[in-house]
Amino acid sequence: MISFINAFLSYLLVMIVFLVLIVVAVILGKKLRDKKDISDALKAENATDNKENEA
Repeated sequence: MISFINAFLSYLLVMIVFLVLIVVAVILGKKLRDKKDISDALKAENATDNKENEA
């Protein structure tokens, strides 16, 4: 019975570590994507401003 509890706790710990890594990866990915979207929007805005100024 003790070995079962030890195995269960071991797998539970591994699962918790994986879940934490997944949550961190999702949050980091969302922040990086938001940053890239803002950068792309600013580039597009500057490109349209430059076209308007040239015309």
